[in-house]
Amino acid sequence: MIRRIAVLAVLTFLAACGGIRDDLTTAPDPIGNFLLGHNIAVAVDPQKGPFSRDATNDEWEAAVEQAVADRLGRYDGDAYYHVAIGIQGYVLALPGIPAVYAPKSVLIFEVTFFEDATQQKLNEEPIQLTVFEPCCSIPFLGSGLSKSREEQLEGLAFNAARAIERTMRENADWFGGTPEVLEEDATILSGNRMAEIQAEAEASAATEGAATQ
Repeated sequence: MIRRIAVLAVLTFLAACGGIRDDLTTAPDPIGNFLLGHNIAVAVDPQKGPFSRDATNDEWEAAVEQAVADRLGRYDGDAYYHVAIGIQGYVLALPGIPAVYAPKSVLIFEVTFFEDATQQKLNEEPIQLTVFEPCCSIPFLGSGLSKSREEQLEGLAFNAARAIERTMRENADWFGGTPEVLEEDATILSGNRMAEIQAEAEASAATEGAATQ
């Protein structure tokens, strides 16, 4: 009975989900004089988190590069900057996992910006970010029940590009602009959160096991 109620609650929330999907056909406000140069994503066997579907290195690289090109390629400044992304870990939530856990789909990556004119890094240390799918306003719900593997991967790449753009706006002085203070976004977190995600999975699995005994 507890499991049935939990499943119904998850399905209700998923049905009510809106979308954090902005319009990429419109021209954005400039970020200084930013113009996208090279856009390179590299995945070298990233860590696969708990209860995850598989994805290849090539799939991650293609999806993230496309999402970054779609978003940052809209800027028409007069100085080229390059974006380098390293895919570090992911979870593509499985269907059929006990609703007590409802695993998240997650992408963990790092990003470094380079100025073309000087060939210098704009951030000495890579900026690490953890993003969830832009599936709804309740990011702790899993999407394995409602989305295919390909949809999850595309959604995470989309939100990774959003996270990169937000980082650029917050550090717009790197690109000759004025830094912005943005509202928090629950689907975008700083740092590598894989350890937290694994700990949550283990704790939830233990809770599920106790509930079924």
